[in-house]
Amino acid sequence: MGSLFRSEEMALCQLFLQSEAAYACVSELGELGLVQFRDLNPDVNAFQRKFVNEVRRCDEMERKLRYLEKEIKKDGIPMLDTGESPEAPQPREMIDLEATFEKLENELREVNQNAEALKRNFLELTELKHILRKTQVFFDEQEGGLNHTTESMTRALITDEVRTAGASMGPVQLGFVAGVISREKLPAFERMLWRACRGNVFLRQAMIESPLEDPTNGDQVYKSVFIIFFQGDQLKTRVKKICEGFRATLYPCPEAPADRREMAMGVMTRIEDLNTVLGQTQDHRHRVLVAAAKNLKNWFVKVRKIKAIYHTLNLFNLDVTQKCLIAECWVPLLDIETIQLALRRGTERSGSSVPPILNRMQTFENPPTYNRTNKFTKAFQALIDAYGVASYREMNPAPYTIITFPFLFAVMFGDLGHGAIMALFGLWMIRKEKGLAAQKTDNEIWNIFFGGRYIIFLMGVFSMYTGLIYNDIFSKSLNIFGSHWHLSYNKSTVWNNNYLQLSPATSDYEGTPYPFGMDPIWQVASSNKIVFQNAYKMKISIIFGVLHMIFGVIMSWHNHTYFRNRLSLIYEFIPQLLFLVVLFFYLVLLMFIKWNRYSAKNDFPMTEACAPSILITFIDMVLFKSSKAPGKDCNVHMFAGQSFFQTIFVLIALACIPVMLLGKPIKIMQARKLANEEVQPITGSSDAEVGGMSNGGGSHGGGGEHHDEEEMSEIFIHQGIHTIEYVLGSVSHTASYLRLWALSLAHAQLAEVLWSMVLSLGLNKEGWLGGIFLTVVFAFWAVLTVGILVLMEGLSAFLHTLRLHWVEFQSKFYMGHGYAFQPFSFDTIIENGTAATGETE
Repeated sequence: MGSLFRSEEMALCQLFLQSEAAYACVSELGELGLVQFRDLNPDVNAFQRKFVNEVRRCDEMERKLRYLEKEIKKDGIPMLDTGESPEAPQPREMIDLEATFEKLENELREVNQNAEALKRNFLELTELKHILRKTQVFFDEQEGGLNHTTESMTRALITDEVRTAGASMGPVQLGFVAGVISREKLPAFERMLWRACRGNVFLRQAMIESPLEDPTNGDQVYKSVFIIFFQGDQLKTRVKKICEGFRATLYPCPEAPADRREMAMGVMTRIEDLNTVLGQTQDHRHRVLVAAAKNLKNWFVKVRKIKAIYHTLNLFNLDVTQKCLIAECWVPLLDIETIQLALRRGTERSGSSVPPILNRMQTFENPPTYNRTNKFTKAFQALIDAYGVASYREMNPAPYTIITFPFLFAVMFGDLGHGAIMALFGLWMIRKEKGLAAQKTDNEIWNIFFGGRYIIFLMGVFSMYTGLIYNDIFSKSLNIFGSHWHLSYNKSTVWNNNYLQLSPATSDYEGTPYPFGMDPIWQVASSNKIVFQNAYKMKISIIFGVLHMIFGVIMSWHNHTYFRNRLSLIYEFIPQLLFLVVLFFYLVLLMFIKWNRYSAKNDFPMTEACAPSILITFIDMVLFKSSKAPGKDCNVHMFAGQSFFQTIFVLIALACIPVMLLGKPIKIMQARKLANEEVQPITGSSDAEVGGMSNGGGSHGGGGEHHDEEEMSEIFIHQGIHTIEYVLGSVSHTASYLRLWALSLAHAQLAEVLWSMVLSLGLNKEGWLGGIFLTVVFAFWAVLTVGILVLMEGLSAFLHTLRLHWVEFQSKFYMGHGYAFQPFSFDTIIENGTAATGETE
């Protein structure tokens, strides 16, 4: 099969590059993104490698670019992103880039320092302006006739001793300090002044209405002006220490009104000058940042490419002459010519006369797994890889999952209306994918939705199809082809009876199948609607499940034949397929036989009353019991020879178990014994097949990993575990597909509950008030429908579908023991924002 169904064939190559051409060649390979380099210096410290200084220079350039980016984002300047990816600069261009970044950083830091100093000066002048303005109010109150307040304040601040000693010395002069303090510190500041000065100070404060900008971090801070009156140098010292402890800023405030007015005028003049200078500084800073914003994205890309190239060159080895770099890399076999062309382009760019050499090597290592994807298949491949990366050249389930995944989802989610909502959402993301992809965001939920847009679209489309099959749209039916059932009762009978039954054996039923999906008459059936749908959905769940598992076992045949694993083909695939077919596929055949042979219109004993139970028939078959007839004079069996065939089928299934359990280990033991007797290496179908698929890759593009012989006891235990797992898993996995029925029933019932208990309330109201009420109810119903039935039920059905693929389907053939191919790719590095550091172990 082609690469669509298996991973690409890989080759381990050795690459010889001249030192002068190595940078350009690796740059071309990075643009190509098809080469995964191996680390040839695993024991060498990262700081001891050849190009560590270049990597450090790139780190320093990235640091400067991040600083510029932070400043640009702080000013809200849009960064130009053309979507183009410039080529990696030549090594000599690093010096120009470094000089440019150094100049920009120094200029911006200098501007920022000057702006911060100017803002700090502006803050001080603004605070001083408010102090002069507020303190002028305080002093104006004193001069306006409030001398008694000041006198009482003075008397309160003078002790008895001072009052007695200074009675003959005239009036006492009070000192004062004025300053600004953060508003939230003011209550604690007042308490501390009162306690430390024992009430011998007088504090006046007034709030500054507009917030002030902190020059350090740009935050808006609310502050208050205060003035403290005190007497004596001792209290003055104590007050200043308290102000210092609360980080209050003290400013000089003249006592004379004329001096205060003169100082206020000077402050206002300086503030105006500072505003002018600050504006010019901000304009200059803005111009610098705008110029940098135009090239910042391209600079980031260039620096990351340079850094990635030197990281990759650090994985290479130097030959003894120090003139040639040697590398080992995994490459897809089909792309070797493309890689050689890229190497030639790199050599021509560097001006080297020595062509690069790419030699294919023989190895026993397991190659990495590389599945080519596009924007459509990428999401489905991600679902498979989340379970485990496929072993090398193992069958890839992703192409089949593109169909089976949305289909099984739709079986559980079948509703034409809900499927249309989901399909429209997926289609919107597909139509707008270029614009949405350009709007990179850190919102993980949105990234998951956008990454799975094609899955969402297909799940919606398939759900619309199954919704038509179920004839279900928001819990109602579409009457497209009319009904094949007809009422034979008169009007009075219909109105006077709550329950009426239509018989398919009479003229109530036309006798022909409905053209497409379910007859809409079942939507109005009250008592037996769920019974009918349960029987229908339960049976199709088993049918789809058994077919899905058989398909998985058939996929294992492709693995065994591709890897030439004859023992696994004979002693695993054949008995596994037989076991599944003779038991569970026969169960499916019984369903179709019953549907075909029994009908209400058939003559006795093929009437529906004589139809046997499939479940009881299957249980009696496994227990070798004779089935009982459903009714008097009814046939026990659905077809001639049924009992004989069922006995043969069970015996075949039982015979398959020891073959799966002992067949392969015994053949390996016999082969080893024969090899020991003949004293020659075992070839073909012996130990080379013990390792299964991983060993079989030896002849397919790079070889398989060599294993020592396993102990026979380990082989028997390993085979026993797999046999028990398969036999018991066949039963449990078949029952697990009943989740298709259960979730489909739950989804339909929830939709019906929302319709009958929410929307129908609004539809039953009449008049203009009814219209308003219906609008409100419809909005509520729509929110519940999207939130519960589409999002929550959709997520539940998605997870159950994922489990059916991972456990029930892929366990039949998929090992998932490989490791992903991670090529050196500039696109991946730029998308992730980091440089690749080497091969992932």
